[in-house]
Amino acid sequence: MTSSEEAPVFRLAHAPGVTPAKWVRIWRERLPDVPLELVAVPAAEAASLLRDGGADAGLLRLPTDRTGLSAIPLYTETTVVVVPKDHVVAAADEVSTEDLADDIVLHPLDDTLDWERPPGRPAIERPATTRDAVELVAAGVGLLVVPQSLARLHHRKDLTYRTVTDAPQSRVALSWPEDETTDLVDDFIGIVRGRTVNSTRGRPRTPAQPKDESPRTGGARRKSSAGGAGRAASKSAGQTTGKGRRGTSGGGTKGGSGRKRPRRRS
Repeated sequence: MTSSEEAPVFRLAHAPGVTPAKWVRIWRERLPDVPLELVAVPAAEAASLLRDGGADAGLLRLPTDRTGLSAIPLYTETTVVVVPKDHVVAAADEVSTEDLADDIVLHPLDDTLDWERPPGRPAIERPATTRDAVELVAAGVGLLVVPQSLARLHHRKDLTYRTVTDAPQSRVALSWPEDETTDLVDDFIGIVRGRTVNSTRGRPRTPAQPKDESPRTGGARRKSSAGGAGRAASKSAGQTTGKGRRGTSGGGTKGGSGRKRPRRRS
């Protein structure tokens, strides 16, 4: 069996923190015969994976190199700072980058925020990954500014996070090779955009059967016409009968006054 004859599989790459669970569930309901394979990929490598054909589509973080890729931005994440629970920042509801000026703020190599200049004081060495940076925050080495979903992904009981009001934000986008907009890619685009199963741009599971309303509509019209004719005939008959009764009564009266009286016997 050649590859073209093999059963189709839809491969969906996703960057850390991006949760496609809702869309995957809808896919499996609508296309149960097409397996969806999730491919976890570091955020910095997601675009290259798509260009190299490692996945049919991907949920990646912007900004990134989008050369040769189509992309549909889906949502923008809140940016937060991860701190120990006993840190002074934990007492606030939200902070600004200026509030972090005196702290060491870790800037991992896989950072997904487009900083012109990271806040706070730089660490001696940049952590390799966000996961490593979270461990350093727990050890009291510094703080970490990340998209909220990454703070949740690497949650620890001894850490918390607060919103940073003026930090760059990470956008999540659905992306795919621009020359490979296949039917399956279009199906997934429809799912993330909220198209229904019977959308004109989606492919329904069963062909829609056209509804022929003309016989019922014509029948209704004929019935209505017949009913109207029957009522009109009934009304006409009633009027004729009434006139007949009135004519009989009038004729009787007139005839009664015109009858000859019997002769008296002499």
